Amino acid sequence: MSSSTPSAPEPSTPAESATPEPEATAPASPTDAELAAALGPWLPGQRWFSAKGHTVTGVDVLARETLATTADLTVVHLLVEVHLEGADSQMFQVPVGVRTEVDEDLESAVLLRTDGAVVYDGLRDPAVIGVLSDLLATGGTGDVRFLAVPGADLPTGLPGRVLGAEQSNTSVIVGDRFLLKLFRRVAVGVNPDVELHQALGRAESAHVATLRGWIEADVRHDETTLGMMQDFVSGASEGWTAALEAVDAVLAAGDLGAGDFTGEARSLGGAVASVHRDLARVLGTSIAPAAETTAAISARVESALPVVEGLDAALPRVRALIEAAGEAAVDTQRIHGDLHLGQVLRTPERWVLIDFEGEPSRSVEERRTPDSPLRDVAGMVRSVDYAAMSRVVDLPEDSARAAAERLAREWVDRTVTAFLDGYAAEAGRDPRDTLALLRAYELDKAVYEAVYEARNRPGWLSIPMHAIERLVDG
Repeated sequence: MSSSTPSAPEPSTPAESATPEPEATAPASPTDAELAAALGPWLPGQRWFSAKGHTVTGVDVLARETLATTADLTVVHLLVEVHLEGADSQMFQVPVGVRTEVDEDLESAVLLRTDGAVVYDGLRDPAVIGVLSDLLATGGTGDVRFLAVPGADLPTGLPGRVLGAEQSNTSVIVGDRFLLKLFRRVAVGVNPDVELHQALGRAESAHVATLRGWIEADVRHDETTLGMMQDFVSGASEGWTAALEAVDAVLAAGDLGAGDFTGEARSLGGAVASVHRDLARVLGTSIAPAAETTAAISARVESALPVVEGLDAALPRVRALIEAAGEAAVDTQRIHGDLHLGQVLRTPERWVLIDFEGEPSRSVEERRTPDSPLRDVAGMVRSVDYAAMSRVVDLPEDSARAAAERLAREWVDRTVTAFLDGYAAEAGRDPRDTLALLRAYELDKAVYEAVYEARNRPGWLSIPMHAIERLVDG
């Protein structure tokens, strides 16, 4: 709106008077049936759709709420249940924008056109992002609840943009100050990402971004988290990208010194240990029988046998490794639950851990169950291995690849040692003191990776399979 004073209109005679322009009206929203029919073919094409490989047999609109209406835009929040062939149904949230027409920037996000209305993925539209952000700032009321942390003092009117990398969730940047994350697949219950950020905020942890608010609704009579807002960590690089750059430098130069990552790995180990200590202090600790842990790992290995060709050949040694870890009780607490190099950010001052929602394939209750901190440690160890081996796996089988693999393996060993040293120095206990249990967690992660690669990227299956061989051979 202009701040200048408008000039007075020229007087007109009745003959010159124009017919008043009709006021713009908001586009008519489509029916639930129209939305359900459009979502069926649209959802499988989204990166965050977690049921790829299963045929969608139907979509039901479980809940629908209009969040805002202006002259040219209606913002509607949808919760939908997707029915799948040969699998349990899954629930997703899809905030949509409804306009009479869209520009070319939103064409790729369109899911439905009706007479007088275009429906599209709202998180591709800065105006829709602005509506969600403003509701968090003002405490919007309705079935979908927008809750700010006391003292958050969120401003309104900030511009928004979606992040390019979209996986199981959609994250948007608001005003280059905040990150708003919407959990696309909805799991009934309180999401651990909000819960653990609250705990780490109380602990004044230096290794997480400050939580500013969250979005929730009652789903099937249970309080359920739909999204969260936290500070945007500007000027940060993803740990996975930083590790790949180091590996590339080593392989290009043929020299470990060209991409030395040990200093970064040591400080990362300290950051992970610091977060574990803060979570234990705020949320407490417990002890679980080792037999429970090893039984769960064994069950996951057995379920992987029909999927991963060749795993059965290592089964006796796999079972022996798991059994070796089951001789003592396990110290447990709340942990990250899905820690890898893609879940950490490097700022000029420190490492920051992100995405505390846990392993997406598990239920909320499973993700909130205390576990050994060694699971997080093992996840990072496996991620370091993946970063290096992903740069080797596609090379032609020849002497040059063999040399690159030896160099990459040495980089992994040095980097992992530095990470564990950093963790031990900060935690006051060394993960290698319980090596059998650590190796069992590494095996558990490698089997999980093998299932993923067998289903999605068979050319990389050798990465976790070689790791399994190394683990069971000591």
